[in-house]
Amino acid sequence: MSAADRGRRHTRYFLQWARGAFPVHLGADVDMSGIEAHRAAARDLGGHRSVVSYLLYAAGRVLDAHPEANAAAVGGPMPRTVRFRGVHAKLALDRTTPHGRVVHTAVLRDVDRLGLEEIQQLVDRYRDGPVERLPGAAGVRLLDRLPPPLGQLAFRAAVAGARRRSELLGTVSVSSLGHRRVDTFQSYGGTAVTLTAGRIAPAPFAGPAGTTTVPVLHLGLTFDHRVIDGAAAADVLEELVQLLEACDAALPGGWDDPRRSLGTGTADPPDRTGGPVAVLP
Repeated sequence: MSAADRGRRHTRYFLQWARGAFPVHLGADVDMSGIEAHRAAARDLGGHRSVVSYLLYAAGRVLDAHPEANAAAVGGPMPRTVRFRGVHAKLALDRTTPHGRVVHTAVLRDVDRLGLEEIQQLVDRYRDGPVERLPGAAGVRLLDRLPPPLGQLAFRAAVAGARRRSELLGTVSVSSLGHRRVDTFQSYGGTAVTLTAGRIAPAPFAGPAGTTTVPVLHLGLTFDHRVIDGAAAADVLEELVQLLEACDAALPGGWDDPRRSLGTGTADPPDRTGGPVAVLP
């Protein structure tokens, strides 16, 4: 067996487990003018901001306002929905290891409570630091060493419990391919909501003042239909777009916009698994 094949075992175990989900894909264009200005202001001060950090920040705020989307479907014959009190974001990372180029992940806990600078520091640490120091790296190495049948069983056992699943897979997933000429893609990250982002490119954009050319990001949202329905997912996507577009370098902190109001979507929808709803701390 090749080293590359061994290094991708954990990805294959996840994909086999993820077949139980019912993913549905949505998408919307985001006017990134405010965020690009905010990033430019950071560069002028000798700092930097990654686009993915803004997505993580927005995801934390919006999912905190929509607990029905910060949830997971658990159980087999007796399905139920579990909701989480904290928003923990799983970030997909393209890393080079002795096994070759593989996908690793890092879970940023409580992103609903972190500021943009704190999120950026974590993104830098996980993106640029040693792979062996990533959260969960020891477990990934173990999975890659185990024979496939045992590895698959070990992975399923690890994510069977809702609390442990939130620690390993997060409660929302974020993935970006914006470093290449990718405009849009869809992915399922094992959570009720997965956010995907391609590149930012100039495009005609219809706004209140008419159609202008602005930097546009196509934001993808994949939701697990076992947990929420399309209308609730559309509310989440709408509020994500609103929050991202409200970022303005002229405002204190870049996001302190008094016009911003979260949680104004539809009422809390019912559980979609057919079972009871539990809330985990």
